Amino acid sequence: MKKEESPHTDYSLLSNSLSSNLEQIQTTLGPTPDLKVLRYEIRSEHLIILYMADLVDSDKLQNILKSIKYIRYAPPVDLPLFEQMYSDIYLIAQTAKLSKMNDVINHLLNGKTIILMDSVSEGFSVDTYGGKVRAIEEPQTESLIRGPKVSFTEEIGVNIAMIRRQITDKSLKVESFVIGERGKKKVALLYIGDVINPAIVEEARHRLQHISIDAPIDSGIIEQSIEDNFMSPFPQFISTERPDKVALSLLQGRLAIIPDQTANALIAPISILDTVQSPEDYYERWHIGSLLRMLRAFAVFISLFLPSFYIALVSFHQGLIPSRLAFSIAASREGVPFPAFVEALMMAITMELLREAGLRLPKPIGQTIGIVGGIVIGEAAVQAGIVSTVMVIVIAITAIASFTLPVYSMGVTYRILLFSFIFAAGMMGLYGISLAFIVLVIHIVNLTSLGIPYAAPLAPIFINDWKELFVRLPISFIKKRPVFLDPVDEVRSEKEE
Repeated sequence: MKKEESPHTDYSLLSNSLSSNLEQIQTTLGPTPDLKVLRYEIRSEHLIILYMADLVDSDKLQNILKSIKYIRYAPPVDLPLFEQMYSDIYLIAQTAKLSKMNDVINHLLNGKTIILMDSVSEGFSVDTYGGKVRAIEEPQTESLIRGPKVSFTEEIGVNIAMIRRQITDKSLKVESFVIGERGKKKVALLYIGDVINPAIVEEARHRLQHISIDAPIDSGIIEQSIEDNFMSPFPQFISTERPDKVALSLLQGRLAIIPDQTANALIAPISILDTVQSPEDYYERWHIGSLLRMLRAFAVFISLFLPSFYIALVSFHQGLIPSRLAFSIAASREGVPFPAFVEALMMAITMELLREAGLRLPKPIGQTIGIVGGIVIGEAAVQAGIVSTVMVIVIAITAIASFTLPVYSMGVTYRILLFSFIFAAGMMGLYGISLAFIVLVIHIVNLTSLGIPYAAPLAPIFINDWKELFVRLPISFIKKRPVFLDPVDEVRSEKEE
């Protein structure tokens, strides 16, 4: 079936009439105050310079204007004016010749300066994209005690430069793509050419080239457009604002996708175990790194299973609770009119409401709502006999455990799965939890990230990769890159133990 062409698609060629070209550009863009048109006459030939005022860097634009001024007053040379201007400006900026009106409009809207000349049926663009950009700041969502204190900005060139400063390897490759039908956005694909498996790069390249969306406003839209399974609650890319985390991933044999105007990069392929690992594991000595990593793995089990285990034991398997603890729980639940299942649901939903309100409100108010709201509501609910004190403790520990994960989207996933396990425990106790866990394991084992098994190196088993599984061995012991990524260069370090 033939794809219907968008009404915004214009494949017409540029005319050799300057006034006709300008009229078509102004008609296409409509009355817009930020479209600037400068007119010049050099050697009896008319030319215009067009740019969008808020998208260009004034210093870059001034350099272009100085170059044109120099040509205007310099002695004539044996070269057509158009070719002389193109070759002179080519020396000081990135340029591209254009012959289609659609390309002229796209380059103009992407912050480039367009130069058109009368009696010439082509023009050229000069890269003058710039303007005000946010300064480099500390990471807001991935803070570390030890490590670089810089995070990505919304400027793709700055972000790529940060990676290049971390990896000064000639094999670091940067491929550029343009994505979007109505809002075109530059996207960079980064990888180390002689390390990563070429099949992974080819798969990512293929998916990026076939994205068909209006405008990729954020990296999250790109992530959802190229992920392996959109039905899965598990993130198949790691989103990060830390350049050092991207650099470490590239060195392991992964790739990174950096969109323009987004302060987050995407890392792939990943496994579920990568979501409990943090760059700080490598910055600290191996004892500390291993302890932190095991602590996060333990937190995953708490955030997933603690409320459901409590419900199962209290509602179905009271005999498994030690006698003294059973008396304490019974005393705390005295007067509570709801079963433990309903108690857990109410407290878990309340916690999610407080968390969401804390995020949406201004920062000082959000923190107050989070602390005061949690204490007041928890205390009031216990005094009113709606929930037991033990349930408040269980839900509070669960919430704290979910915050220890270094990947935010994975924490959200575990919170979604928490409700599934609560329902399973409320209906069938430990048997329900077991069944839900089996379904979860089957799903994870069948999930992939850019074609790489999501459960690796556990399923399929790669014994050599277990050195970095839950215990991070000393750096001198980690000589190879993750085998499950099938890197071209497997050796990370030749140093003898």
